[in-house]
Amino acid sequence: MHRRRRTALTVSAALLVAAPLLAACGSEAHPGAAAVVGGERIEVSTVQAKVKDVRAAQQRSPQSAQLIKDSGQLSRAKLYDLIVERVVQRAADDAGVEVSRKEIQDGRTALVQQSGGEEQLAAMYLQQRGVAPDQLGDVVRRDILVSKLAEALGATNTPEGQQKLNQAFTAAAKALDIDVNPRFGTWDDQKLELGNYKAPWITQVSKEPEPVEAGA
Repeated sequence: MHRRRRTALTVSAALLVAAPLLAACGSEAHPGAAAVVGGERIEVSTVQAKVKDVRAAQQRSPQSAQLIKDSGQLSRAKLYDLIVERVVQRAADDAGVEVSRKEIQDGRTALVQQSGGEEQLAAMYLQQRGVAPDQLGDVVRRDILVSKLAEALGATNTPEGQQKLNQAFTAAAKALDIDVNPRFGTWDDQKLELGNYKAPWITQVSKEPEPVEAGA
């Protein structure tokens, strides 16, 4: 079971390779919106609230100075998380893939056991992926959904498998007509990337995830 969860996280990290940060919307057309995804607004205030949560968690950490230094683009990273969440959900919906509450609970329990406790798990996600403790549930759900989608598509942890997964995410992103405020960057449907921003927790699909800094 633990091995399966590690695979889930690896595939999810591969998504972050494939879909670093998303963008492209006119602030004049959508005042107050950081992005519009699938016709739904992601408010700038929502992004700011996510950033505030992470900063508060970082300030409570013994490594606070380093964590804050390594996360200078946190607003873009949080917008990325919010958009990628919708991209993953659309790709899963298109493939008829769902995740149950029990699967999320089981997945989180496995992660807690692997990391040595709830506090250690929270500290790891804060350091490696810039995720605040109260954002952890959404990230675990997304990781499991990505894993189940990969399984449904027959996308193994290989370059070929990753390409198949990328195609599903690209199709989902195009269908959602992602429109991001220029202050956050320029969205590229093909690269699934926001300008030259790339998620700093990138790992290769064929390898186990390795600790990385939480830049963004």
